[in-house]
Amino acid sequence: MKKKYLLAPGPTPVPEHVLLEMALPMQHHRTPQFNKIFAEAAEGAKYLFQTKQDVLILASTGTGAMEGCVTNLFSPGEKVLVVNGGKFGERWGEISKTFGLTVVWHDVKWGEAADPKKIASILARDKEIKAIMVQASETSTTAAHPIEALSQLTRDREDVLLIVDGITSVGVVDIPMDEWKIDALVTGSQKSLQLPPGLALVCLSEKAWSFADQSTCPRFYFDFKKERKNLANQTSAYTPAVSLVTGLRAVLRDIQDEGLSNVFKRHDRLARATRAAIQALGLRMVAPDCPATSATGVFVPDGVDGGKLVKSLRDEFGVTLAGGQDQWKGKVLRIAHLGYVDTFDIIIAISALEMALKKFGVQIQLGKGVAAAQEILLEAY
Repeated sequence: MKKKYLLAPGPTPVPEHVLLEMALPMQHHRTPQFNKIFAEAAEGAKYLFQTKQDVLILASTGTGAMEGCVTNLFSPGEKVLVVNGGKFGERWGEISKTFGLTVVWHDVKWGEAADPKKIASILARDKEIKAIMVQASETSTTAAHPIEALSQLTRDREDVLLIVDGITSVGVVDIPMDEWKIDALVTGSQKSLQLPPGLALVCLSEKAWSFADQSTCPRFYFDFKKERKNLANQTSAYTPAVSLVTGLRAVLRDIQDEGLSNVFKRHDRLARATRAAIQALGLRMVAPDCPATSATGVFVPDGVDGGKLVKSLRDEFGVTLAGGQDQWKGKVLRIAHLGYVDTFDIIIAISALEMALKKFGVQIQLGKGVAAAQEILLEAY
């Protein structure tokens, strides 16, 4: 027998009681009974996003909501500034180019955070830029960007939006949409929302909705105005992912019961414990100066094939972590600590990593990383 553990940054584990909720008999989506579930999920999402605005629930991955932000808020030829610090920063730009927008790339070294002063300078030079597009957490590099500081650049301007991919940040760290005046915020079900992939949530500010009134990009399925109109009737424009929405309602109830501040504290504790373990083992972190709270990236030791290490952890040890992408493929592994993850998941991840490194010939003291993590994890008790 081999018990398996999922500790990659998405999909993440799903709580057993949520699985049971989603296993209830299928019901028709155009009924008062399901409308009630949908409405409760949408209301719970407002708490999650810390907003009074409508939160749209789409049958899609997070990328669908990202595409919807592009097609609903802009017109072909308009300029957008894309913070490109990893695979998902690239995605903002590629989507924008696909729909005819002019992309101003702001390249950030992988593993580092965007500098708000540099972005402010770009905005000052180019008055045609209509938006900043950025990740709150660049999952591919496990680096966090300074969203509150970036929001200072747009909150008092009616002609520039701040559009944030919060797919591995919403429900992990404090991103108060209304307080910071974020104009579009996106997340997906398979991260901190502890669900299978298939739902995207997106929220727009009133300023963003005014941009939507002017947008001429083609769209059909991801039509946010149509979705907003249907949300007022406690439903979606097209067939919703019934079982996932049922699960979403359950997860959002759990988050409200725990309290957002406690959710943030839990994620922070898990992240600090993981970083302490990595440092105790003498390993090099990917984003030491701006680490994300959702996942910790680690450079594998010299002489070790990171791809083979991740494969061994998954297939032999039963612990799934994530590897590196593109230029970091085979050089990096990523340990997730978001969603349905708690104290002893981190112990498992670190102990498995120690054992796997030992197997691969790395001179390492077993238990040293675990002990460092335990010192911080004990805070919860």
